[in-house]
Amino acid sequence: MRIIPAINCLEMACVSHKFLEASKFLIEGDWIHIDVTDAKFTYNKTWGNPEELKKLLKAHPEFNFKIEAHLMVEEPEKVVGKWLEAGVKRVIVHLEAILDKKFRHPKMAPEEVIRDIFKQCSKFGAEVMLATNPETKLKESESYLEEFAAFQVLAVNPGLAGQKFLPTVLEKARFLRHHFPNAKIEVDGGVNLETARLAKEAGADILTAASYIFDSENSKEAYLELLHV
Repeated sequence: MRIIPAINCLEMACVSHKFLEASKFLIEGDWIHIDVTDAKFTYNKTWGNPEELKKLLKAHPEFNFKIEAHLMVEEPEKVVGKWLEAGVKRVIVHLEAILDKKFRHPKMAPEEVIRDIFKQCSKFGAEVMLATNPETKLKESESYLEEFAAFQVLAVNPGLAGQKFLPTVLEKARFLRHHFPNAKIEVDGGVNLETARLAKEAGADILTAASYIFDSENSKEAYLELLHV
């Protein structure tokens, strides 16, 4: 089981602080997760400046862990490139932003959006992960799922950290593990020791945690507790 600390911040000072905190227990090759929301796809807006991330990484070569960016934004293909240039090694894009006409580029079909994102990531040798909101039914979109080798099951509503885990999403994790046995499956949101065990039993091999790690008295101990679930 891989545990990925998640950063959900409103300003760069918070991002820097959490990177520094994570560097106390992450080692080279470990992952860290950044939540990016735009107040369009989501109700709230978080920090989301790839240029500032690039400067942070340049100023701190000790931050040698890998970064995944969870892009809870409309028209994700427009911003993917900037995050890749900043040093992100995995982008997480939402199925809803690809399929729903409210969030998709009006002149692009879903297949075109997917190809565009994969093409951009391929140039940087980066991974693509497909996320879904808790209420999204996977069976109805199975043909699109087949394009991906990694999936994120969002266990809370997109946007805010500190929400409670929605147990109904466990069935989604089971569905993915059954239909895509070799896929990476990440569960994100509301993760604690209890929900981590449930997610693992349902087929997840990656968990992201924000509040449980960074709001604890000892972030390293909280991280290690999850790592040994």
